[in-house]
Order: sequence, then structure tokens, then C-alpha cells
Amino acid sequence: MKSVTLNVQGMSCNHCVNAVEGAVKNAGATGKVDLSGNKVTVDYDENKVSLDTIKAAIEDQGYDVVV
Repeated sequence: MKSVTLNVQGMSCNHCVNAVEGAVKNAGATGKVDLSGNKVTVDYDENKVSLDTIKAAIEDQGYDVVV
């Protein structure tokens, strides 16, 4: 398993938390949102899902993943 913390812009409420964590889960990973820090800690198996796929899933929900 690999763990990475992503900076995500545009999250402001519990709906945002649920949307982002759900998108990460649907991509095949687990995510924990830190709403006050605008960060998402993602744990994933890089043999099953790529980081780009996870980022795209978050962006499909309307949020910006910032490098």
C-alpha cells in the first residue's frame, strides 16, 4: 500500500468531504479528508489503481487537485 497526501481546493463542508471520500473509494482507494487543511490522505495499491485515476475521480466531483 502506498499513502499520499493531496492538496484539494474547493472543499468547504461535509457534502464536500463525502463527495471526495466517495470518489476516492469508487476509484479503488481509501481517503480521509482534512477539511480545515484542504488535504486528502489517500491509501491505495498502486498495482490496482494509479494516482492519476484517483486525482481524476476527485476532479470529476468538481474539486481541483493542486500539486
